[in-house]
This record gives sequence, structure tokens and C-alpha cells, in this order.
Amino acid sequence: MHETTPVAFITGASSGIGQACAEAFAAAGWGLILTGRRQARLESLATRLGDAVPIHIAALDVTDRNAVEDVVASLPEPFANVRLLLNNAGVALGKGPAQDAELDDWLAMIDTNIKGLVTVTRLLLPRLIAHGEGATIINIGSIAGHTPYPGGHVYGASKAFVEQFSYNLRCDVSGSGVRVTDLAPGMTVSEFTEVRMKGDRDFAERYYDGTRSLQPADVAAQALHIAELPAHVNITRLEVTPLCQQWSAFTILRQ
Repeated sequence: MHETTPVAFITGASSGIGQACAEAFAAAGWGLILTGRRQARLESLATRLGDAVPIHIAALDVTDRNAVEDVVASLPEPFANVRLLLNNAGVALGKGPAQDAELDDWLAMIDTNIKGLVTVTRLLLPRLIAHGEGATIINIGSIAGHTPYPGGHVYGASKAFVEQFSYNLRCDVSGSGVRVTDLAPGMTVSEFTEVRMKGDRDFAERYYDGTRSLQPADVAAQALHIAELPAHVNITRLEVTPLCQQWSAFTILRQ
């Protein structure tokens, strides 16, 4: 790998937005560190992307601190100079109101969306600061971090954390050359909804039926745009939704 080739570290790269980001950045000539829980999918993705760009894959559950430490510490030398961290790994679980939610689902969302994100960020931060100008952290948030809805409870709260963490992190790395962006998509077609519904594919299909939702590639295009902006430009937050998705009116309960 040429020493000038930029390197992106992507979490949750085995499906959805993470996979689309891997494809977009590979097409743009970036070297890739692809991580995710499903090794076979990572291997398949790396094979499909071919030899056009250097790729390093590592099976990784971001909720496992020791595993994150091992993956970061053992990055091969050509991949050690990370320019971009794309915190994409995340999960939503459950569709009912808070009072019917499974506590294990809440804790799993906190472990992945909050603890996992901050763990990866903290362990890669020294490398990004060492890279300096042009280094970028893109945290995949959600419009749910701003817009509450029934059944959003811990998922929406976790994405509000991602937004505020991004803002505060940007304050802390000021002067280092590292940029920080909260990239917040709206309705996007992926396995995400099926996972949330615990494998209920019919529900997921009905959710997207009749819409022209975002595709993972639409979000990936925004991530690549952010990463390749001139080094002095920082997009603090980018909210992107499909045209069909609008704000809801306030709910008024009448007796």
C-alpha cells in the first residue's frame, strides 16, 4: 500500500450502511480496515471488492473491550496510519413502548450504540491525532436522536448521546487537525429493521412498503463526501432523510 493511501476503519461493515461505505470508499481508492461480528460476510465483502485497494478484515464485537484493544493494537503497519474512523456499528431492538420493553434489549443498545462507540473512538483517537490534518471521525447517528417517537425510548436516547458526544469530542480535539461529524440518517432500507423486529421480515417489509426510502449507498455517499472535504472544513452534523419522510404533528390526547 502506498504511504499516501488514506485508510478508513469501519465498524459494522458486514451489512447495511457499513457495507455500502466500504464499497464507496474502496471505489474512491481508500485502504480499508473492515470490522464486524460476522467473519464470513467480511471475507465475502473483501473478495468482492477485489485487489483494487488494500483491505484488512477483523471480526469484532465493539461491546468487547478486550477484542477492540487487540484489533487496534495488532493493525498491520500499512494500515496503522488511520485517517478515518467511521463508527457505524449500532443496533435497535424492540418495537413496543418502554413499559413493555425487554431490559436486555435496552442494555444491548447501550452497550453497542454508546459503550462500543466510545471504546473504539478512545482506542483509535491517538492514531487519528497522530495523523493530524485531514483525520476524521464520522459517527453514524440518527434523526431519532432529535425526533422522539413511540417505541424509540433507549434507541433514540442512545443516538442523542452520539450527537452530544460528537460535539464535545470536536471541542476536545480542537487544534489537532481531527474533524468530527454526526451523520444522522432517516429511514434507510437495510437489515436494521428486521434485526429490530427480531427477525420479523414481514413487519420490516411493511415498514418500507410504498416508500422511496434512503438506500445504504445514499448514506455512504454522504460519508465519503465528508471524509474527502478540504482539511479545513468540518461538517458538524449532517441530517439526511428521504423526501417521503416528514415531521409528524404533535399527538394530542383527548378525554
